Amino acid sequence: MWGIAVFFLYVMRRVNCSRCGVKVEQIPWAKGKQTLTTSYQQFLAHWAKLLSWEQVAVNFNTSWDKVYRSVEQIVRWGLKHRDLDNVESIGVDEISWKKGHNYLTLVYQIDQGCKRLLWVGEDRTAKTLLRFFHLFGTERSQNLKHVCSDMWRAYIKVIHKKAPQAIHILDRFHIVANLNKAVNEVRAEEHRKMTADGYEPVLKKSRWCILKRPENLTEKQEIKLKEILSYNLKTVRAYLLKEDFDGFWDYTSPAWAEKYLDRWCTRVMRSKIDPMKKVARSIRKHKPLILNWFRAKKQFSSGIVEGLNNKAKVTTRTSYGFRTFKCAEIALYHALGNLPEPPSTHRFC
Repeated sequence: MWGIAVFFLYVMRRVNCSRCGVKVEQIPWAKGKQTLTTSYQQFLAHWAKLLSWEQVAVNFNTSWDKVYRSVEQIVRWGLKHRDLDNVESIGVDEISWKKGHNYLTLVYQIDQGCKRLLWVGEDRTAKTLLRFFHLFGTERSQNLKHVCSDMWRAYIKVIHKKAPQAIHILDRFHIVANLNKAVNEVRAEEHRKMTADGYEPVLKKSRWCILKRPENLTEKQEIKLKEILSYNLKTVRAYLLKEDFDGFWDYTSPAWAEKYLDRWCTRVMRSKIDPMKKVARSIRKHKPLILNWFRAKKQFSSGIVEGLNNKAKVTTRTSYGFRTFKCAEIALYHALGNLPEPPSTHRFC
C-alpha cells in the first residue's frame, strides 16, 4: 500500500464437529480457496472492462491468469444472482470469432431502458438457440412479446417453435445489407464486362457512390454518381430499385406497406437483374415477418442488436483472439451482461 509491502496473516478457525465433521471459518473478504480478496478481484475485473487482460496484468504487476480468474469469479457470481424475469423483447444475432467459419450466437435483451447480453452460445445452429430457450425457461419464453433476428433459417425455426406468441421482426439492417450486396454484385459484373469489351470504364471506383446514402455522399462522389446515372446501365437500374425500396420504411400501416412491397417485388422480378431478383424472392418468402416491424410500431429493430454486436466485436478484438470459447464467453458476459457485483468490505474510488 502506497509503495509499502503489506502482508496480512490470518489463520481461519477450524472446528471438528462430531456431527458435521471439520468446518472452517468463513471470512467476509474472500471466498473459498481463492488467493485474492473479493475487493481486489472486483478491482481487477473493473479495469478488465477498460483494458485488455494482458494490459491489466502488466499495469498492476500480477499475472494474466489472476486477472482471468478474477473476471471469471465476478461473472459467475453475477450470472447466479441476475434477474431474468420481466424480459419482454430479445434480439438474436451471430458474430464471427477466430479464423474460419466460427460463429457465436448472441441473445440480447432489448427492452426500453434495459439492453444487455443474456446468453452466448457456440456456433449458430438450431441446437445452439434451443439451449438458450432451455436455460430461459418455458414460462419466460411465453412472456416474450418481441423477437428480432435476421433471415437465418435455424433461428426462424426455433423462434417460431419456442415463442410463437411473440411478434417476430426480421432485421431491417440485414435486408438493406442484402440489397447493397446485390447492387454491388451487379456493378462489379458489369464493370468487368465493359472492361473486357473495351468500353470506357465508367464504373471504375464507383462502389461507394452507389452504396452510400445520398445525404452521406461527398461532393466528389455526388459528381461521380450524377455521371453514372446519365448512362443506361444495369447498375443504374439496380441502384434506382434499391433507392426506391427506402420508401417502404416510411409507411405506418402494415396493409399499405404490404401493397408497396408487392409492387416493388413485381418490378424487380421484371427487371431481369438476377442478384436483385434473388433478394426479391427472399423478401417475398419472409414478407409476414418483415411486416411485423410495422405491427410493432417501429419500436424494435436489430439496429440495437447490431450496436451491441459492435461492442462484442471490440471485446473479442481487445483480447487479440481468445483461444477457447470459455474465455470469450466470460469476456462477453463481463463487458455486455450488465451483471450485478458481489458485495465487498471495500470500495475502490
